[in-house]
Amino acid sequence: MRDPGLETRAINTIRFLAADAVQRANSGHPGMPMGTATMAYVLWTRHLKYYPTDPAWPDRDRFILSAGHGSMLLYAMLHLTGYDLPMEELKRFRQWESMTPGHPEYGDTPGVESTTGPLGQGFALGVGMAIATEHLAAMYNREGFTIFDHYIYSIVSDGDLMEGVASEAASIAGHLKLSCLIYLYDDNRISIDGSTDLTFTEDRAARFQAYGWHVLHVPDGNDVEALDQALSAAKVDPRPSLIICRTHIGYGMPTKQDTSAAHGEPPGEKELAGAKERLGWPQEPSFYVPDDVGEFLHSAGQRGKQVYEAWEDMFNRYRTTYRDMAAQLERSLAGDLPEDLINRIPIFPSDPKGTATRASSGKVLNALASSMPELIGGSADLTGSNMTAIKGEQPFTAKDRGSRYLHFGVREHSMGAILNGLALHGGLVPFGATFLVFSDYMRPAIRLAAMMGQRVIYVLTHDSIGLGEDGPTHQPIEHLASLRAIPNLTVIRPADANEVAVSWLVALERTTGPTALALSRQAVPTYDRERYASADGVRWGAYVLADLGEGEPNLILMSSGSEVLLMVKAGEKLAEMGATVRLVSFPSWELFAEQTVEYRQQVLKPSISARIAIEAGSPQGWERWVGDRGVIIGLDRFGASAPYGELYRHLGLTVERIIAEAQRMLGDIVVLEA
Repeated sequence: MRDPGLETRAINTIRFLAADAVQRANSGHPGMPMGTATMAYVLWTRHLKYYPTDPAWPDRDRFILSAGHGSMLLYAMLHLTGYDLPMEELKRFRQWESMTPGHPEYGDTPGVESTTGPLGQGFALGVGMAIATEHLAAMYNREGFTIFDHYIYSIVSDGDLMEGVASEAASIAGHLKLSCLIYLYDDNRISIDGSTDLTFTEDRAARFQAYGWHVLHVPDGNDVEALDQALSAAKVDPRPSLIICRTHIGYGMPTKQDTSAAHGEPPGEKELAGAKERLGWPQEPSFYVPDDVGEFLHSAGQRGKQVYEAWEDMFNRYRTTYRDMAAQLERSLAGDLPEDLINRIPIFPSDPKGTATRASSGKVLNALASSMPELIGGSADLTGSNMTAIKGEQPFTAKDRGSRYLHFGVREHSMGAILNGLALHGGLVPFGATFLVFSDYMRPAIRLAAMMGQRVIYVLTHDSIGLGEDGPTHQPIEHLASLRAIPNLTVIRPADANEVAVSWLVALERTTGPTALALSRQAVPTYDRERYASADGVRWGAYVLADLGEGEPNLILMSSGSEVLLMVKAGEKLAEMGATVRLVSFPSWELFAEQTVEYRQQVLKPSISARIAIEAGSPQGWERWVGDRGVIIGLDRFGASAPYGELYRHLGLTVERIIAEAQRMLGDIVVLEA
């Protein structure tokens, strides 16, 4: 029999742990945790499947605090239910190197499933987790062996629902009937600027019903039994569920409840004291946890132990009954690659006419997919253009969960977030494709993938003015520089088919962050690797493709992607004219920067000041590699609509210009014959 008095004290413990932490830090968001404490209490004590001793248990329910500004709600729950989060860390809220940063950060705190804070991102990445749950269940569950059977829960806010990424994600979640997705909506009707009536008066319930969601209402967000009943109903409905809970921001505060003042500032000593008095809570000590509450909530955390141990026993039997599948799953969950993967990728013969790197990427992707059942992904309605179709795969649908090809629709922003959810769930390696220019639409999600160190692969085709007639709206100029500015994101722009193959291997091997592959629409030669250096040089970011001419180089040409062709042609001509030229293929700044000083100096000899970089994009950043006396041939304007050959000529990306710049630079060093 439940004790309502004990439950009320437990809920107030959650409220005031959060409020005390914000007050001590003199920074934070007390209103959301105080208003949603009952929601969290009911979820964590009656519904959530978890075992704090093993936060990485594959079949745990996932909880995402999409409204990440209310992080103290999550920290309070983790501490009280037995995760490795000591009280001292709650008291160090928002301090240097604490386990309780201002917004939840993946990897800093046991039990935190995702970095959240940019509103809408948690909502959308939860959709990715739900897709992962359904897909892995279809792949690995067998009669008598339910390896994956869990839910994805989240608390979402008005701000989450306002952000466009949530609309994109909600639309596809309803279309796919992701029934394991259950979101509690904190409908407190307050935003930073004031009442949501200022900007947000749509019928949210009707909106989500139109998306194909199951919508429930809890008129009082402090009604424990109503919340319990709503969650129970959501778990048996075949649709994703949104539970709209009418709450009160800053619940209990005497003057700030239901006002924007409760959102993002400490309550103040007087207001906090008034809230404690109003809710019958002791003024002292702060961070108070009654003994019976501590025991009760800790036991709630331990109630998953029996389920956890039964699952472990089942999986041990699964290892015997389905030995190969179990080994494959354990390898995937560990993030390891198949041992012979390098032998599965194609080796492309030299071909002067060559092929577009997007096309060779498609061939490599299919070769990898045949050996990596955990590889899953798709395109933002550009499958044929991105060349990401996996042969033999049907689309992932509401009726077919076993397929691993995802049609995201024209939804780059939610695609990026969904990829994050797929990666965070575990057991899968996701990829997503669009044009490079549209990486802008998913930049917030790319940034979070980099921040969380997730292995996500972005296939970004049509990577320059080389896409031609579609014109400047579709021709990326600043995008390579923009992506290169994101810490912990590896950008690779391969020059030919064999560089593409190595780039894919590098992307799969890098388990501590995402990788963006920038690929051409137009054909580029496949270089003769007996004449030029091995494409394995991609692994080091930049490598000597060839030294042309006699003696030590007096000129370095460096380039990436499709412009390597211009570099090679110009280098060969300059060598005929008497220069000694080093050709450097430079697919990845990030990989090159990771190499030793000795290697970098071996490739870009410090003694050679005559350097020219060529790339069909913004020149920003290349000065790091060419030095003060170097020349950067790039683009400082938008493109135009014309055949790509004409664009290169009119915009100065030509062999003739490279030669002219080299002649100018080498005038005092060597006389070049015309």
